[in-house]
Amino acid sequence: MKITKTAIEGLLIVEPRIFNDDRGYFYESYNKNKFVEAGINVDFVQDNQSFSHKGAVRGLHGQADPFAQGKLVRVISGRVLDVAVDIRKNSATYGKHISVELSGENKLLFWIPRGFLHGFATLEDNTIFTYKVNNLYDKESEIGVIWNDADLGIDWGISKNEILLSPKDEVLPAFKDFVSPF
Repeated sequence: MKITKTAIEGLLIVEPRIFNDDRGYFYESYNKNKFVEAGINVDFVQDNQSFSHKGAVRGLHGQADPFAQGKLVRVISGRVLDVAVDIRKNSATYGKHISVELSGENKLLFWIPRGFLHGFATLEDNTIFTYKVNNLYDKESEIGVIWNDADLGIDWGISKNEILLSPKDEVLPAFKDFVSPF
């Protein structure tokens, strides 16, 4: 398992070691000892999974304390552009984002600690996305920013006429109006 730092402190890309043979493949998608060695010492308390059609955009979401979450995300099948936005007010990269393509083929994982908004755009039909979180979901703690915020300038990798949004995600605030709890 190779764990690589990104341009934003705290965001990590995890590349598992894949063992292929005539039967298929095997890999560890999580190993607590290796994560602790990389500085990620968390206890995961909930696993989530979504199924999405091409063009689905989910995000940008997060949770405020005391329910803030770190997330370890990956794609089982299909392909997404995964995005994390730094909302740590004292960070040199506040308001900056990292995008990573995750797929069932590349098997990459993305670690997103608390203090970030998270979202993804589905680049293929029948995409199964899964993630582990280190805190429970709490509706009252939800925070977010509109997916297409001009100040963030995120290129989601899909055309605007393909976008599928939930009603909740259509009405999230602009980044300039967002008050970060971090």
